Amino acid sequence: MKDSNNISEELLETIERYLNGTLNTQELKDFNRLLDIDDDFKAQVEEVRTMLFGIETQSLKEQLNEFHKDVPKQIKTEPSPKQKVRYLRYSRIAAAAAIIIAVGSIWFFSTPQHEKLYANYFKPDPGLPTTMGNTANFIFYDAMVNYKYGDYDIAISKWETLAEQKPENDTLNYFLGVAHLAIRKEAEAIPFLERTVQTKKDFALIDDAYYYLGLAYLKEGNLELAKKNLNISNKDLGKELLSKLK
Repeated sequence: MKDSNNISEELLETIERYLNGTLNTQELKDFNRLLDIDDDFKAQVEEVRTMLFGIETQSLKEQLNEFHKDVPKQIKTEPSPKQKVRYLRYSRIAAAAAIIIAVGSIWFFSTPQHEKLYANYFKPDPGLPTTMGNTANFIFYDAMVNYKYGDYDIAISKWETLAEQKPENDTLNYFLGVAHLAIRKEAEAIPFLERTVQTKKDFALIDDAYYYLGLAYLKEGNLELAKKNLNISNKDLGKELLSKLK
């Protein structure tokens, strides 16, 4: 395969005109015929296309740094076709970077502080070990498998069937609350979590329940109830988040 770095300036300019759609009718006919019969040439055109239009986000910062290093070295002369390609390539990268930065800035400045904190502190509970030895709890643990794989809607559907039979079950209510939070349904999560904290205080996940309940109220913008529940929780993350709300 030919190396696009060794391409002649004349051919590079022709490929650039092809990609920009500025070849005349006869030139375009000849160019397409060559593409059909020469695989190396076709690959070379694709390499130039990638160089012109293929902006990769992963290498964006590195390429931008290279671009800025080269800026002082440019001289005020008519650029060669290779320089045109290089300039166009980096111009597109710089434009993409500007868009990424702009979008990020819009999110940062337009999103309320309580939503930013929620996004930083919410992570779904990792779930319980899925041991299915007890057939009486099969549906619960089957749903737990779905939950741990991120299939929250399926887990919720299965757990809600069980919750109809055992509405006061702390574990069911807790995981139904957290699963609803995971699919961004805070309003649906709150009743389940409230039910959890209002029952037995010896529930093994009581501190987690208060923590997630605080997060749910935080997402809704109810800072008073968010602080109240975070303050009851003994989780370190809850105390850390509470300090940022004061």
